[in-house]
Amino acid sequence: MNNDIQLRRIAVQKLLAEAGGDACLISTGIHIYYLTGRIFTGYLYLPAEGSPVYFVRRPVDYSGEHTVFIRKPEDIPPVIKERNMHLPETLFMEEDQISYGEYLRLKQAFNPAYTGNASAVLRKARMIKTPWEIEQFRSSAAKHAAAYSEIPSVFGKGMTDITFQIEIERIMRRHGSLGIFRVNGRNMDIFMGSVLTGNNAAKPSPFDFALGGAGIHPAIPIGASGETIREGNVVMVDMAGNFTAYLSDMTRVFAYGKPKEEVYRAHQLSIDMHNRLMNEVKPGTGCAEIFAWSVQMAADAGFAAGFMGTTQQAKFVGHGVGIEINEMPVLTPRSKDVLLPGMVFAYEPKFVLRENGAAGIENTYLVTNSGIEKLTVFEENIIDLI
Repeated sequence: MNNDIQLRRIAVQKLLAEAGGDACLISTGIHIYYLTGRIFTGYLYLPAEGSPVYFVRRPVDYSGEHTVFIRKPEDIPPVIKERNMHLPETLFMEEDQISYGEYLRLKQAFNPAYTGNASAVLRKARMIKTPWEIEQFRSSAAKHAAAYSEIPSVFGKGMTDITFQIEIERIMRRHGSLGIFRVNGRNMDIFMGSVLTGNNAAKPSPFDFALGGAGIHPAIPIGASGETIREGNVVMVDMAGNFTAYLSDMTRVFAYGKPKEEVYRAHQLSIDMHNRLMNEVKPGTGCAEIFAWSVQMAADAGFAAGFMGTTQQAKFVGHGVGIEINEMPVLTPRSKDVLLPGMVFAYEPKFVLRENGAAGIENTYLVTNSGIEKLTVFEENIIDLI
């Protein structure tokens, strides 16, 4: 892993230099993990050239190369000077992650001539996965599929969606799920994933996920709501594959009884979209291009009104995945990004069918030199519960 971490640091340093930064100062857990393989409270100082310094506040038993213990951020500049390193003229900080008060405090401590946003640099670097990271995705996807194979065994007549989700969460935990998973952005709270059935699948949410659901409490208005799973309903299961720090994203649909024919047609359309993705997408394909033909396929089949929601339709059909569930690139109509080898992304064309639930699948894909590879390999047709 140490060699892999070095690859990530080099990638960040290259992008930092290209953006005009002399150094960056990192304090968020995900970016500290990305650049060190561990999490500590404090600051990671990474110059555009040279070795990093870990300025650690907690835990007190943290050890290793590059480590310096501090009480407060004002302790950092003197250490940099003691190590014969120049204080940066242009310092990049996680300006869209840290508070304004912390930003001002760090700016005063370093007194740089210019500042920049390290988050943008890091998110760009994280788009291209290293060999070790890719193997983490493979491991997570395999455990994800193994957990999903057990889902029908825990279903019982008369269950509500939340009761069913609790049983699915238990399966996921037994297979090694870390429990919580990380989401980028403000007000994006959810626990382990989403289970939707019946009318709740059409309920819009204030959060920027593909589909909504009312949730079970106004404090977290997303996902399962306590709706009873009725005969003829389908249940969409979208639980995060966080069996490593790197997330696989996979959605499958389960049926209680015999759903209406339109459910099967919509679901098959989603599978057809995935097949087109597998057959046509290659390095250089534009994210906006994938969005455009996905919307067109939904319209041509007569399912435009329920594609990616009903009263509130998501404006994307896929997204990058990694340490966070929603990384770059995003498959939106305005995206300028193209797919490149080493990117890992989820594709999720979904349809909401009022009273019945939601149909469609989601898979995680790796962009290779010649095309794309499906990482989440599991039954894609609607799966019978009973």
